[in-house]
Amino acid sequence: MGTQRNGFTRRESCVLAVDVGTTSVRCHVYDQRANIRGSCTKKVSLLYPEPGRVEMDPEELWQGFVTVVKGAVQDSGLQMCQMTALGISTQRATFTTWDRQTGKTFHNFISWQDLRAAEMVRSWNSSCTMKAVHGVMKMLHVLTRQKRFLAASLVVFTPQHVSLRLAWALRNIPQLKQAVDEGTCLFGTIDTWLLYKLTKGSVHATDYSNASSTGIFDSYQMCWSGFLCSLLSLPLSILPRVHNTSHNFGSSDPSIFGVPIPITSLMADQQAAMFGECCFDTGDVKITMGTGTFMDINTGNKPHTSVAGLYPLVGWKIGSEVVYLAEGNAAGTGTAIKWAQEIELFSDVKETDSMANSVKDSDGVCFVPSFSGLQCRQLFAPLNDPKACAAFMGLKPSTTKSHLVRAILESIAFRNKQLFDVMLRETRIPIMKIRADGGVCTNDFIMQLTTDLLGRKISRPAHFDMSCLGAAFVAGLAVGYWKSKEELKKLQMTDRLFVPQSGKGDGCKDGVYKPVLQSWEEALQRSMHWYSQP
Repeated sequence: MGTQRNGFTRRESCVLAVDVGTTSVRCHVYDQRANIRGSCTKKVSLLYPEPGRVEMDPEELWQGFVTVVKGAVQDSGLQMCQMTALGISTQRATFTTWDRQTGKTFHNFISWQDLRAAEMVRSWNSSCTMKAVHGVMKMLHVLTRQKRFLAASLVVFTPQHVSLRLAWALRNIPQLKQAVDEGTCLFGTIDTWLLYKLTKGSVHATDYSNASSTGIFDSYQMCWSGFLCSLLSLPLSILPRVHNTSHNFGSSDPSIFGVPIPITSLMADQQAAMFGECCFDTGDVKITMGTGTFMDINTGNKPHTSVAGLYPLVGWKIGSEVVYLAEGNAAGTGTAIKWAQEIELFSDVKETDSMANSVKDSDGVCFVPSFSGLQCRQLFAPLNDPKACAAFMGLKPSTTKSHLVRAILESIAFRNKQLFDVMLRETRIPIMKIRADGGVCTNDFIMQLTTDLLGRKISRPAHFDMSCLGAAFVAGLAVGYWKSKEELKKLQMTDRLFVPQSGKGDGCKDGVYKPVLQSWEEALQRSMHWYSQP
């Protein structure tokens, strides 16, 4: 292996970061200027054993992880011994369970997209028990004025959270229930499973960002929620220990990569992207447009208590500093574009920008991208309906492929507008800056329309793998590879700054998109309750 490739010498060192996403596992080797010196990517195979169920094979994922790490280091021209630290970013709320003694999993990873618990979600949310919980928590809030009780009085379950999917698994997988009874069961999201495998079973842990994304973690008390676990009969004994985001989690076993590599960062993907975008200050906003859309705002050192569906998360905990985020999300962003390509509305994704701009409007066509149900934040309450359908509405004989493509791209920008409006109204935090990332942000039409609708400047980075970069930054800070967040800000690279075009958004009276946005919101309502089952 040549040690002079890409200008390296044997003395130089780098940081490794892996991002386990919904569609791929990517590893990058970063140098001190945050330049990518080596990369490797492997597709993630999703399994659909039954309608509504989405799974991943744990062993296949583990082998893919090892493959991309080795491939990226080989691509860099460096050797494993020159990797000073490893950071891991993972999709959130995808979990499995396994035997503490053998390491054998009881089932595949159950994906965050999985809807097997949708009926349990509906049943719990409409139950007398939940009504009683909400009532008691409201009373406690009135008596104590503690925001955590207000948050508990508003909590509703969703299929995206681990909570009821884990309850489903405990109820329906006999060997899992038996292992819990015998005290040999371990639970973990993807980060915990990978750490367990990397350390040959010696470490069962996660970080605060991943834990807070499960729906069974108390972000106010900074611990697993004993109340929720008791309510849902989830055993606390199977949950991993929670550490700082920047922490020495141990080193990879030498048999895996030839040398031990310190694992100094575990991070949930959206929080990692926030860190990679250097959104360190209160009021900084990040919009990730990938498989789904995730909009996060830095709320400082206190969790935001939402009345409209924004989810309070731990962004990261480094030393004694805890940074919280408020997040809104909408599913199906990248899925909609991929589907459109598969039915041959276009052959290359790069064509979509010019196709959308080739027509003056969508010819009255609205697209609802509810391929896995509807998860949007609209007006004053969450608009969540797992029985909603994806749909084109307003089709005419004059409708062309370009109109359809434009309607799809517009729907993504419209949901960005919805999320942003709720965020502004709820948090009342002055917006400092907005940065976008994810594969979909490469589309100039979506970026410009989002900028117009929000009425704010939006920066697009030169590199789009912000989750990977964020994990690398946190891992590097832990070992002194980078010294401070101010140093990281200086490494930030911007590809383009999008500026609002006057009169295009709906913020002004003559905004051309105001009636189009209203029609689209009507289409959302009409798509709901289409299926008898999710």
